[in-house]
Amino acid sequence: MGGRVIWRSIAVRDLSEAYLYIGEDSPDAAERLLDAVERSIELLLENPSAGSLGRFRSARTRGIRLWPLRDFPSYLIFYKAAGEDLEIVRFLHGARDLPRFFEGDG
Repeated sequence: MGGRVIWRSIAVRDLSEAYLYIGEDSPDAAERLLDAVERSIELLLENPSAGSLGRFRSARTRGIRLWPLRDFPSYLIFYKAAGEDLEIVRFLHGARDLPRFFEGDG
């Protein structure tokens, strides 16, 4: 496992917002969320094609995959694999209007 994880700033913001939202009700659950993200990213570094290929209209979203978090399956990691590296594009709750988040995202 020699790949790097590159987080887009918007994905960091997404994760921070989810952490704070969950933490309002349960600080322990918020910490478990971070642990689940870390475990998922380790798995994706070893198996970058494990996530489902996203089906978005925009050509610039080509190659984006999504992965549901274990223990938090409503939260999805959106990522691109580039060689051994992973680029974390977004971190969103699955109940959101997902295509909308990729229309204006750069």
